[in-house]
Amino acid sequence: MAVVPNIKAAQKWVRQSAKRRRRNLDTKTRLKTIYKKTVDGADPAAARDVESEFDRAAKRGVIHKNKAARKKSRLARRVAAAAQAAAAAPKTTKRTTKKTPAKRA
Repeated sequence: MAVVPNIKAAQKWVRQSAKRRRRNLDTKTRLKTIYKKTVDGADPAAARDVESEFDRAAKRGVIHKNKAARKKSRLARRVAAAAQAAAAAPKTTKRTTKKTPAKRA
């Protein structure tokens, strides 16, 4: 059974805390989701949007500013590595002629 405060102000604090917790949890969950999607996609434009979201969450106190900086740094490294891997990947050319099967004697 939950302890309910007797004082009206304390009751309000409990309501406010629950509301903030719910909002912060939603924000954290959304941050994790967009971070994972951006890492998988490795799109530089999407990475900027994710970095902006991390900054906003840190400014509002949802996450610590050092955590936001760490996540942004890791995201930038992953996006850069993916871009470098894409640039270094050999380009495949499409074969224009069909291979004919060998004739049997």
